Amino acid sequence: MNQMTLEKINVLMNGNIATPAGFTAGGLHCGIRKKKLDLGWIYSEKPATPAGVYTTNLFQAAPLKVTQESINTNHLLQGIIVNSGIANACTGEQGLADAYEMRKLFAEKMQIPTHFAAVASTGLIGELLPMDAIRNGITELDEKKHQQSERFENAILTTDTKEKGIAIQFEIDGKVITIGGAAKGSGMIHPNMATMLSFITTDADVEDTALQDALRQITNKSFNMITVDGDTSTNDMVLVLANGMAENKTLNPDHPEWDVFLKGLFFVCQSLAKEIARDGEGASKLIEVQVKGAETEEAARAISKAIISSNLVKTAIHGADANWGRVITAIGYSGANLDPNHVGVALGSIDVVANGMPVSFDEGEAKQYLMQDTVTIYASVGDGEGEATAWGCDLSYEYVRINASYRT
Repeated sequence: MNQMTLEKINVLMNGNIATPAGFTAGGLHCGIRKKKLDLGWIYSEKPATPAGVYTTNLFQAAPLKVTQESINTNHLLQGIIVNSGIANACTGEQGLADAYEMRKLFAEKMQIPTHFAAVASTGLIGELLPMDAIRNGITELDEKKHQQSERFENAILTTDTKEKGIAIQFEIDGKVITIGGAAKGSGMIHPNMATMLSFITTDADVEDTALQDALRQITNKSFNMITVDGDTSTNDMVLVLANGMAENKTLNPDHPEWDVFLKGLFFVCQSLAKEIARDGEGASKLIEVQVKGAETEEAARAISKAIISSNLVKTAIHGADANWGRVITAIGYSGANLDPNHVGVALGSIDVVANGMPVSFDEGEAKQYLMQDTVTIYASVGDGEGEATAWGCDLSYEYVRINASYRT
């Protein structure tokens, strides 16, 4: 699947999660956190077709279990309630009961069936939710002052430094289709899924099985291709809601413009994934790794992930040190089958390795390139057709400071 050309996509300057027809979103401070917004929600006027992809961590948090139950019960969702500050993970039966209560109270407030509501949480692991605060917060959801999409983007953040949102439009069946998205994620980010939440809304009419398959496929090329620190968390998910209010013909692989929708969804997911990588805790640079020439796409993915996950590569980029040996080392332990004599590496346009051997290059020029806020590493590993791109960030002193005092 190739990316849709920008000419066919209208990226909306002020677009957000509530831009697609029929969606609203908001956020408020209920008291989980000291001052910051900590309770957000998304609502659709009509029940929407949902799709979800979840963390692979075996300690799957209570909200994920409740959300999956909702989706599996009737394959429709109409709202999502999200809290930040406490993850409601590793909290046993009480944590599960609290997640169920959050769902029930939210559904009652929005006047929708209980199983039409999803729940998400992010924050500190191992502590129970302050349910009195959440109960009080839910009673205020309908107050106009809280009904702003930007407040939702803010309410779901933890150690993030900025909100992450996008909306695009394109045409299918002569109808304008809108896809909006919002995400959070800054630390404990690593394939496959991690401490990140991503919510995507669209007014397209999409068949449920097709939407789920599409999300799984696209997640593997976007959210599962980012890393910040190699830790995979307990809570995180990508949810898509498609409410059909654009009134297009139902989309599935048999629709002549199915690929148009796939490319639009991929554009949104990839954009959010890159924003998460760019906003890694303490990060000063976005690192992109492009691999080509692998025997298979799976091999290319393994190589790109190995490079982007290497702490030695990440620290070298932070220090603007053109230490190509760290890149070669990561390629070598990636597990992919390749001939070292056919490997080439470039830092931007600067070749540093060809045919497995060092190439003479200007160290000063390389240092200047690595001081930019976006750095691309190119790796050619043969003449196969496998290609993949991964994203991450540099590893800085600030990352250690943030995570040395996360609880305090």
